[in-house]
Amino acid sequence: MAQKGDFSGKQKAAIFLLAVGPDIASEVMKKLSEAEVDTLTYEIARLDKVTPEDKERVLQEFQELMMAQEFITRGGIDQARAILEKALGTQKAYDIVNRLTSSLQVRPFDFVRRQDPAQLLNFIQNEHPQTIALILSYLDPVKAAQILSSLQASIQPDVARRIAKMDRTSPEVLREVERVLERKLSTLSNEDYTMAGGIEAIVEVLNNVDRGTEKSIIEALEEEDPVLAEEIKKKMFVFEDIVLLDDKAIQKVLRELDNQDLAKSLKAVDTEVQEKIFKNMSKRAAALLREDMEFMGPIRLKDVEEAQQKIVNIIRKLEEEGEIVVARAGEDELVT
Repeated sequence: MAQKGDFSGKQKAAIFLLAVGPDIASEVMKKLSEAEVDTLTYEIARLDKVTPEDKERVLQEFQELMMAQEFITRGGIDQARAILEKALGTQKAYDIVNRLTSSLQVRPFDFVRRQDPAQLLNFIQNEHPQTIALILSYLDPVKAAQILSSLQASIQPDVARRIAKMDRTSPEVLREVERVLERKLSTLSNEDYTMAGGIEAIVEVLNNVDRGTEKSIIEALEEEDPVLAEEIKKKMFVFEDIVLLDDKAIQKVLRELDNQDLAKSLKAVDTEVQEKIFKNMSKRAAALLREDMEFMGPIRLKDVEEAQQKIVNIIRKLEEEGEIVVARAGEDELVT
């Protein structure tokens, strides 16, 4: 009988597939790449005799790893380790968690990423802007945008600037921030440096905040750090950039828009933007739109910005789907 440690990871995977049977094994194979399927098929073919004890041991190891992963997902590494120590003993718990953290590459602030944005805002809003920037850099951009929008307007540009200028953060700094926040959210699996922040990160966040927050942050950055503001703007698409779209793209966008949103969005823009829209509509549709804008009368700036943001989101969605191409400032011109 093979002793513990005799099997490689690939062999254990092959034994696992044999143990669970052809139906489950085939479903697992469907999720794998062609190269992985080839490797596992080769390992299965190479297996000679697998004893019931070998199968039981591999299945037990798999169960322990899945249990540990579930504990980590729900409560973080430290909680997972504590539970596993009670169930399996200190050394085994240590081995399982180390194996998982090295393979899963658990990121810092894992616990924070699962928190409700409103609760998280209360948790971090009084922290130093650098601490807030570090945490937001590890969050999903949509969640980070919600929190950035809810911070005091006076610190929003500072946090945005710090995210944009952030490059690499040492494990020691990350651990210290976690200790200050009274949460040891994750343990780095190695002493390498972890990447977070940068221009791309703040662009993703700003692309998800409301129009008012976006404008105030960009305007403040233009005063404090014009070079950085220009770098960010080159990678963003704001409502006024609609003039960068070609006529075919604008016509596709117009088919997706609500007329009321379009009328509101054009109330506070210059004539260049308005004319770009009107020229891509039929004369009758353009005339009706002008009438809607006129009869609408004065409206709140917030309503204008919300309408503009809806349209920007549609443009970004169409770009992501490959329906239109957005030629941003600073990029090479398109050729046909």
